[in-house]
Amino acid sequence: MAETAATGVAQAGGPHGVLTEDEIRAFVHDQLRAAHLDGRSVCVLVPDGTRSCPLPLLVSAIHGVLHGRVSRLTVLVALGTHAAMSEQALAAHLGYAAGAVAGRYPSTTVLNHAWWDRSTFANVGAIGAGRIAELSGGMLRHTVHVRINRAVIEHDVTIIAGPVFPHEVAGFSGGNKYLFPGVSAGELIDVSHWLGALITSAKTIGTRGITPVRALIDEAASMVPGERLALCVVTKSRTQDLHAMTFGDPSAAWAAAADVSAETHIRYLDAPVRRVLSLIPARYGDMWTGAKGFYKVEPIVADGGQVVLYAPHIRGIAATHPAIAQIGYHCRDYFVQQWDRFKDLHWGDLAHSTHLRGAGTYDEIRGECDRVTVTLATGIPEDVTRAVNLGYLDPAEIDPAAWAADPETLVVPDAGEDLYRLR
Repeated sequence: MAETAATGVAQAGGPHGVLTEDEIRAFVHDQLRAAHLDGRSVCVLVPDGTRSCPLPLLVSAIHGVLHGRVSRLTVLVALGTHAAMSEQALAAHLGYAAGAVAGRYPSTTVLNHAWWDRSTFANVGAIGAGRIAELSGGMLRHTVHVRINRAVIEHDVTIIAGPVFPHEVAGFSGGNKYLFPGVSAGELIDVSHWLGALITSAKTIGTRGITPVRALIDEAASMVPGERLALCVVTKSRTQDLHAMTFGDPSAAWAAAADVSAETHIRYLDAPVRRVLSLIPARYGDMWTGAKGFYKVEPIVADGGQVVLYAPHIRGIAATHPAIAQIGYHCRDYFVQQWDRFKDLHWGDLAHSTHLRGAGTYDEIRGECDRVTVTLATGIPEDVTRAVNLGYLDPAEIDPAAWAADPETLVVPDAGEDLYRLR
């Protein structure tokens, strides 16, 4: 284990190896044992099923060192605005038998972030329009109320525990992002995601340091009372193994983990490709989450090229965001140039639309001109797919092995976490 004196962040592992289970448990034990937690209440924020990491191992290790030591322990799943996890899904996600959380994690409460219920939230202040303009470099001037799941402020300490990956809105996921948007109300989500859309995913994703969206997230986090710590992890691609773990202040621990993620989760190509076939894994259950298979490959597709999202298991666009079916998928300029038409809709929905459609232009004469073609090969019916301005292929007619034999096609397995870039 190493510690950076300048930041006080403890780190185990690095980009070139994997940690053993014993090393993982020892790191968690040592860091939490040294933290001032005796007799205090602790809320642990964890990801939902759309993020890859050995969560049962992490939660077990955390519980092992905190049980009997803290006054109250809650595990809160940071859904953002994803669908709630069922008891069966939560049990599989956290590693206990359905209905028997007390057997694996005694004296522990497990909760979904109930973002759909207004009583979930506590208001901790507001960020004024002038400050938003400063943080966004003048792109937005809009006051936003900062509301967060009251479980966070009703505990003495919040421990953020989860993975760090390249991210289309914030640059890299993790850290304070588990607070905003992880367990926040919609206002901050809408503003932060629309800011990311204005900058564009292609310019933000995989950017280290404090992006404008990360600055906004950190500003909101600074308003939340109570102590915060972060256990950030970097998962080895396409596995449940861990390259590294960091622990400390959420901003510093996140930055150290992002440095490792930048070395392990970004793959470089020497030249753009004409076509990408992204094989979307089962952890993404709709296009709201499965769209990551586009975000992470957009930078390597040649102008006029095509991205095909292959996901026979996906049968819906976004049950929790039905407006997408009416809005459709469009480039940023489509909304910006018609802002009076769209400004009263949820900006987070508009942002998701632009992120999946990618770069493009719009004007009243030529209409919308998109840089690449986006095609779904999913269980979503053809008429629904085309109605939201995306191409359609029958997934039954796609042979990924045959596509991989085409030198102008890149087939990406387990798409959605690794970022592809040109050198």
